[in-house]
Amino acid sequence: MNVQDLVPWGRNGGRSRNLPAELDPGSTLFTLHREMNRLFDDFFRGFDAPALMGGGAAVVAGAWPRLEVEETENEYRINAELPGMDEKDVEVLLQDGVLVLRGEKRAKIEDKNRAFSERFYGRFERRLPLDGVDEDHIQARFENGVLTITAPRTMQSRERVKRIQIGQASQTAH
Repeated sequence: MNVQDLVPWGRNGGRSRNLPAELDPGSTLFTLHREMNRLFDDFFRGFDAPALMGGGAAVVAGAWPRLEVEETENEYRINAELPGMDEKDVEVLLQDGVLVLRGEKRAKIEDKNRAFSERFYGRFERRLPLDGVDEDHIQARFENGVLTITAPRTMQSRERVKRIQIGQASQTAH
């Protein structure tokens, strides 16, 4: 028995199958089923993502706002995409070595007239552990919907990095 014979729809060598009415791609039930699958796929994608900067905060695919984090020897630079938002809508805090970005994006139109939307509205909060930053010299600027935070690293955190020499493995004859 072919595995494709068990699937009620899909590619079958170019042949089409007769689908039950509730699984017809044009039906609302099929559309609902497909959208629910997409919702769960989007929600669970990213749970196995690596931790960010060793702090245990997983990068989740559906997290908003989207971030870019750059770590150099001297500083961390974080860029957060916040399209359609103003500086007054965002709050940046450093609390116990954790950078907190939070705010709220409000809709410009009323829900009663909206037929469909894929845009994000509502409150958000992202937390990033930043180890060894100079708290007195962190800077943030907001330009063209992008929040850029520059957090200089302390001399102690730079000195704690130890480079380990990589050597050749010795070949011994047995």
